[in-house]
Amino acid sequence: MSPFRQKLYDVIFGTETPAGKLFDLVLIYAIVFSVVALMLDTVVALNERWGLVLRYVEWTFTFFFTVEYLARLYCSPSRILYVRSFYGVIDLLSILPAYISLLVPGTNYLLMLRLFRVLRVFRVLKLMRYIVEANLLVRSMLQARHKIFVFFMVVLVFATIFGSIMYLVEGPSNGFTSIPRSIYWTIVTITTVGYGDITPQTVFGQIVASLAMLTGYSIIVVPTGILTAEFSQEIQRDRSLINCPNCGKTGHDKDAGFCNRCGGALNNPHK
Repeated sequence: MSPFRQKLYDVIFGTETPAGKLFDLVLIYAIVFSVVALMLDTVVALNERWGLVLRYVEWTFTFFFTVEYLARLYCSPSRILYVRSFYGVIDLLSILPAYISLLVPGTNYLLMLRLFRVLRVFRVLKLMRYIVEANLLVRSMLQARHKIFVFFMVVLVFATIFGSIMYLVEGPSNGFTSIPRSIYWTIVTITTVGYGDITPQTVFGQIVASLAMLTGYSIIVVPTGILTAEFSQEIQRDRSLINCPNCGKTGHDKDAGFCNRCGGALNNPHK
């Protein structure tokens, strides 16, 4: 790798040097401002007065991100690995909709995907420990996925039953024009959202609606309990990895450096 390419790599991909930190911070600010400009462009009053300026701003940021992406390709030791990586895909998606919008109007609003690039702030500001905590939550959700799927299917069965009953009781004259639309009403009711676009008019229909609401309150806490249990188990698994070579005690806190029984140094894989 040539000296220039190595220096460019240190600035673009590295965060240890002042130039690397400054580049990433400027990049994050540019991402945020570009997204703000994109959102303002959807406000009718602002679009009528400043629409052309906002589009110039949007394309200026797009040009900047395009040059930055090409620079990353140029100085990357393995271009294929970068292109296929999470950040490589997001970097490409942050500029691609702008060029597609030249052929398909409106796709430029997909540039909101640029916000994913702000995740680099964790790396820049040394907040990787929060990524570790996020991984803990993701692992808990993966462990609970089968239980959540079963719960989802049970709720879907309840929604179908309640929806069918409401279709029979209320009928098209009261807005329940089909069983799928009645199921939609049931899901909205069970989740306690209650849009109010469809409401039961008969006494029996209101009784069924009341039962659906009570059912919703009864089952809405179930996934929370499932995730909480799995999260607790994941924490215990992490703690079990931290042991004291002196007395053999396990179950220490993740940030512990010394044993709370004998005071010896711990074998802590998280540190």
